[in-house]
Amino acid sequence: MAALTSQLFPVQTVDLPGGAEPIVPGGRHLFPLLPAALDGVRKIGVLGWGPQGRAQALNLRDSLQGSGIQVAVGLRAGSASADAARSEGFRTEDGTLGDWLAVAASSDLVIALVSDAALAAHHQELFAALRPGTTLGLSHGFLVGHLSQTGGDFPAGISVVAVCPKGMGDSVRRLYLQGAHINGAGINSSVAVHRDHDGRAVERALAWSIGLGSPYTFGTTLDSEYRSDIVGERAVLLGAVHGLVESLYQRFRLAGDDPQTAYERSCENVTGPIARTISADGPAAVRDRLDPAGQDVFDRAYAATYQPAFDVIAEIYDEVDSGNELRSVVLAAQRLASRPMAPISGSPMWAAGPAVRARRAERDLAVEPFTAGAFLAVLTAQVDLLAERGHPWSEVINESVIEAVDSLLPYMHARDVAYMVDNCSVTARLGARKWGPRFQAACEQLAFPAFDGPGDPDHRLVDAFRKNPMHEALATLAPLRPPVDISV
Repeated sequence: MAALTSQLFPVQTVDLPGGAEPIVPGGRHLFPLLPAALDGVRKIGVLGWGPQGRAQALNLRDSLQGSGIQVAVGLRAGSASADAARSEGFRTEDGTLGDWLAVAASSDLVIALVSDAALAAHHQELFAALRPGTTLGLSHGFLVGHLSQTGGDFPAGISVVAVCPKGMGDSVRRLYLQGAHINGAGINSSVAVHRDHDGRAVERALAWSIGLGSPYTFGTTLDSEYRSDIVGERAVLLGAVHGLVESLYQRFRLAGDDPQTAYERSCENVTGPIARTISADGPAAVRDRLDPAGQDVFDRAYAATYQPAFDVIAEIYDEVDSGNELRSVVLAAQRLASRPMAPISGSPMWAAGPAVRARRAERDLAVEPFTAGAFLAVLTAQVDLLAERGHPWSEVINESVIEAVDSLLPYMHARDVAYMVDNCSVTARLGARKWGPRFQAACEQLAFPAFDGPGDPDHRLVDAFRKNPMHEALATLAPLRPPVDISV
């Protein structure tokens, strides 16, 4: 479902390179409409208490206060999160905290926010607990991909919808709270209706999104969402950043830089001045603000990196599309209890991070042209690949640009890339650890030698970057972002 229609909420259209797309603006003034949109829903069960589970349960409870619609949290027996949920006011005594399957069985809208691997392993138990007429909600399409690859399906007699916030769970909660005082604060979401059993699924999905505080809601499908999301976290959102900055750091060290300078020219540059420039003024501004010598370096780095990056991202997409990447997550999750993942933060470059962060106040870093050209080649390659594979432009831009420069890169700037990789979801962590080294190898074995070789850059690639439709799409979508920085 890329198109959105509603009898209750306002629908607008935005003109994007692929054509007009409908969007639904949110806002607290719409909260009184939520009970009507959730017609037939007396209880919402949120399964899981990770960052998204906590944020969504709290936001929905606050938005529906006084409506008579109960929000309950469902956890597996013995969950270490039970005390945290109790501290936020969820209680077994009033039915707002309980066993995950019992909560699912008693709820009309069940929002499954447990990990991808856990949902893949235990979805049959969940399906058996759902009553006919229930609406099952997801915030990620992983389960849809898993079912399609294993020959499974959702049970008959239920609706299946998704609301997918374009930011981390902590930000979903913090910006919601800011929205009480700053109009438009919140995290934008995409929404999908995979199955509409009773004709009410669209309104319920939109009510869920608006209740989370989404300033704008975009349409997609669950098939499209899980592909773009899993590809994105393995590429420009996480995995590619990891591989790129590792390779850049090593290059600058070999050229004679001390560890702190090499870190500033690589990781600090991507997460700092490059990300800030893209966020404020768009990707083209990164190149345009360089002097002629810097533009020449940018062009050479961009032209050398674009095709190797595109080839790796295309391979990732094919692995996701075939189901291989999803199966690898499920298989890895089965062995993590006995063989946990080692952190990536042992690499030499990450030891330089604390010293660099400590001296930020005394330094105003300029954009490093080589780093900028290589990073924007990766970003543009992902944009081009997703657009080529038919994803809606709102999804392409949100997954490839806005989420990167407004959410993940600022978080990495505050803590570093290694911290992000070592502390993200299992699905994302596995993907970043698997594909980050592939991007590092592509840079060190293909892109950097091409940059150092003879001849001029392929100006057709640079011209394609300057004329890329993403600039037009981002100019349309950027004003729809929240008016506050996403908290990190």
